[in-house]
Amino acid sequence: MHDRLYWLAWQLLLPGSAARVWSLVSNLGSLKDAWYAKDSELTNVLRLKSPAAKRLLERRANTDIEREYDQLVSEGIEFVCYHDDKYPQSLRTIFDPPPGIFVRGELRETAPGVALVGSRKSTAYGRKVAGQLGYDLARSGVTVISGMARGVDTAAHEGAVRAGGYTVAVLGCGVDVVYPPENKIIMQQIIESGAVISEFPPQSSPEAWHFPVRNRVISGLSRCIVVVEAAERSGALITADVALEQDRDVLAVPGNISSRMSKGSNGLIKQGAKLVESAADILEEMGLYTLFPVEDDTSDTMVGIKLSTDENKIFNILCSEPMHLDEIIKRSRSNPGEVLSLLMYLEIKGAIKQLPGKMFVQE
Repeated sequence: MHDRLYWLAWQLLLPGSAARVWSLVSNLGSLKDAWYAKDSELTNVLRLKSPAAKRLLERRANTDIEREYDQLVSEGIEFVCYHDDKYPQSLRTIFDPPPGIFVRGELRETAPGVALVGSRKSTAYGRKVAGQLGYDLARSGVTVISGMARGVDTAAHEGAVRAGGYTVAVLGCGVDVVYPPENKIIMQQIIESGAVISEFPPQSSPEAWHFPVRNRVISGLSRCIVVVEAAERSGALITADVALEQDRDVLAVPGNISSRMSKGSNGLIKQGAKLVESAADILEEMGLYTLFPVEDDTSDTMVGIKLSTDENKIFNILCSEPMHLDEIIKRSRSNPGEVLSLLMYLEIKGAIKQLPGKMFVQE
């Protein structure tokens, strides 16, 4: 058997227990050697006592690795182990990285990733902001990463999908398990335009202890983590703590000071997290000042600057005299949110300048 099948075997036997798998590698030489190690040797390395040791040994004896692999293939699930080229480089750098991950969709690492996280019990404000950030970041070519949970996570993924961008959902269950159940459609959309991944084997249920384990993967895949909305005891704050341990930048969106759902995110800002008002703040923090989509139909309206068709439309509406935002929206006949996003991109590209009173002018 190929060595990578032994990585699959131990991922199936010890899901979410990366430290134990790496202990097998360091103490027994390889996962292949661990697979054929004596019972006593294996249980000593893993420090297992009965009945846990008995259960593991029975599962090892009864596991047909090749059959398990064939089952994954038949279900359209890819297994990517630590030594595969497809394994995300950013994930290799964290403490106890997953020895392997299960994937549905296309796993790629061609663009920097930003994690958008927040409360499951989010407010309409939190979901709206998450959706807009997801849309703007994805449209800028950034990979949007989240956990596909209710609330902020789902809104972030939906925004990225709406923008036609690339998004990755990291699950605390098997990649063949739809959780929450109402996310069946968005999960399929993510698979078609991005990837759904998990270090937990297929059919794994969403148990409570899985999610803190999952959170380290979300931050591990990302260049920075943005807490969109979180209460004082939100799981998103756990992700933020893990991100700091992994030397990732933590940013936060300010919220209503009267809302308990904003106490956690506002608290992060008080502690030094960068305040986020738009995707531009996130791009600036990452040093990505020129990461913008360029469509096939482009126009060199400004020397040395490429504008997309939509950006060029807004640019041409403006003139040397300042114009109010409401007038720009009226003339463009476009959605106000879309106009605001286009104005943001034009401003960062240096094509236009914003003046006080929501006035804009060509630069």
